[in-house]
Amino acid sequence: MIIGNREFQTSGKTYVMGILNVTPDSFSDGGEHNTIDSALFHAEKMMAEGADIIDVGGESTRPGFCPVSEEEEMERVCPVIEKIRQKFDIPVSVDTYKSSVAEAALASGAHLVNDVWGLKHDGRMAEVIADAGAACCLMHNRKEAVYRDFLADVKRDMEESLAIARRAGIREDRIIVDPGVGFAKSYEQNLLAIRYLKECMPDSYPILLGTSRKSVIGLTLDLPAGERVEGTLVTTVLAVQQGAMFVRVHDIKENVRAIRMTEALYGSDQN
Repeated sequence: MIIGNREFQTSGKTYVMGILNVTPDSFSDGGEHNTIDSALFHAEKMMAEGADIIDVGGESTRPGFCPVSEEEEMERVCPVIEKIRQKFDIPVSVDTYKSSVAEAALASGAHLVNDVWGLKHDGRMAEVIADAGAACCLMHNRKEAVYRDFLADVKRDMEESLAIARRAGIREDRIIVDPGVGFAKSYEQNLLAIRYLKECMPDSYPILLGTSRKSVIGLTLDLPAGERVEGTLVTTVLAVQQGAMFVRVHDIKENVRAIRMTEALYGSDQN
């Protein structure tokens, strides 16, 4: 898969998507990177530690988050995306479920749209992605965490997102899928989504797993957000074992090392 000017293997290698929240209220790092200078400094640090793509988000999606206007979200993400593209040679993703923000971010230089509603929130989103020829990550989400058969229902929900993508003309080779850990799922269901990552996702699509510092880790280990690195690393190892293309994380250096060690043990081409 080509994202930006870089070619990514869709199997046999796990890459790191670095989280860059330019928000005042994200659950783990809110307010740390919400100026252009601090955002660029953090992006550079993540690159130095081995990030393969930077995911820029301008609205927190933590439980109980306060939505921001489309205009405010654009004002947060677009200048940062433009500066990253000017200063660094790394693919950039925008974390948004709003088509107008995605459109502005793509015009500012983003290469991938990371939609936590899997094209189901905004009816224009699929069209915007298709028209730009952009890559996308479609995450599982639903309004209520009510399931009859959890794994099968998640997979069925994702097939609906893929059908929306196909109707809009998004190419199959531009799509990544994400089980949506932490979204419309109980603690037990989040554990199942991680454990049965491949089973709950549609066949043949590359997978992104995003568990970094999330509540499923905090509840398991009884730890605050800033002390969940080790728990995150366990889920990253599991992601590599199950053939995930990306892990989306805060702590780049530690996750890169965990991936390299796991790939060495499992016979990856990575040296």
